[in-house]
Amino acid sequence: MNIGDVATRSGLPSKTIRYYEDIGLVKPLRSANGYRTFRDSDVHKLAFLGRARALGFSIEDCRSLIKLYEDTGRESAEVKHIAEEHLTRIDSKIAELAEMRATLATLVHACAGDDRPDCPILADLASKQQGARLTKPG
Repeated sequence: MNIGDVATRSGLPSKTIRYYEDIGLVKPLRSANGYRTFRDSDVHKLAFLGRARALGFSIEDCRSLIKLYEDTGRESAEVKHIAEEHLTRIDSKIAELAEMRATLATLVHACAGDDRPDCPILADLASKQQGARLTKPG
């Protein structure tokens, strides 16, 4: 199977498939003329990687998950540990985004948005100290 067929079947762009090959996540066979020849197992692995990446797992997490997936003697605790660490990172990112949203909402609320030049949004962006930020309205 060629890379175009694999791209269609796995749902990943050819460029991504080539990248995954370059970093060793997939290893398609090579014919005598150097063309890639993909097996059904490669398509399955690429679809697995696509789903894992869509869930936000890092390339290194994907590398570990693929190894665990291929290891029939694995312990699910190892897989769960990787997923729990990723979930913790997601929760931290959500908290950071909520904080950013609250700050920006406060600044938008404080800005008159009229024809005057003074603007608390620009003033906050220009401030050099984190402590100088406006606080969320109570």
